[in-house]
Amino acid sequence: MEMHQVRYFLALARTRNFTQAAADCNVSQPSLTRAIQQLEAEFGGDLFRRERPQALLTDLGQRMLPFLQQCDDAARAARSLASSMKKGEAGTLRIAASDSIDGALLVPHVRELGRHFRGLDLRLLRGSAADVARFLKEGRAELGLIAAIDVSWDRLDHWPLFSEPFQLLFGAASRLAGQDVVALDALRDERLLTRTYCEHAGRIAELLRKADIDVDRAHEIDSERDLLHFLEADLGVVIAPQSLAGSAGVARAALSGFALERTVYLYGVAGRERSAAATAAMKMLRACNWKSLLT
Repeated sequence: MEMHQVRYFLALARTRNFTQAAADCNVSQPSLTRAIQQLEAEFGGDLFRRERPQALLTDLGQRMLPFLQQCDDAARAARSLASSMKKGEAGTLRIAASDSIDGALLVPHVRELGRHFRGLDLRLLRGSAADVARFLKEGRAELGLIAAIDVSWDRLDHWPLFSEPFQLLFGAASRLAGQDVVALDALRDERLLTRTYCEHAGRIAELLRKADIDVDRAHEIDSERDLLHFLEADLGVVIAPQSLAGSAGVARAALSGFALERTVYLYGVAGRERSAAATAAMKMLRACNWKSLLT
């Protein structure tokens, strides 16, 4: 598989027309058709149904679309980074993240950006989901990370990065230690810790109340750092997303009978010019294999 084949595939998937796709890619229609046929031969099946004048994705084409889009995004991010490095640009990145997003998720990406942008200037803003949306609107941040969709402003673009389940976290000295799966009923005998800054705090409380679990006596915690201290001291248990980084004094287990997951989204402002570093960061975050990082 070659990158020009990927570009032709994505153009045809977008336009649904061989003539238009060839024009958009600045190649002849026979060249584009031949590249698509080579790609189909490599994948072992038709990617498009030819229904003149349309070309519609087959089931195989639909399944290949996100993977090939990721390949194209990664290639574009690499070219952007290489161009910035060649120009010797000093990168500036202003990014906002809601308090429920663990900063450790950004560390490998900031490190990679630092290798390509001389003197990378990073500003990380924190707040609630509403705060992050406000930072974007006011231009204080170019990109935002939120575990919910904000539709209050139609200029906010958003792209899903990854979805993850919620787990039960508790102290390594807890009576629950050593269990890979904890029954939901077991929480009736535990003091709960509530992450008040979590976008899903209300939903978590609702599900626990339906299971007849008292959430009114929970300790309310306003920061991840304090939460870890409480967990390490065995002062309670918390339901938190899988990506929350723990410590040697914190254990975790799946929570049976509790089906809840969240999706983390990348936000940007449509039509607003971004710095080279922000553009590269956006492409890098969208092309990342998050599943491998979270396991």
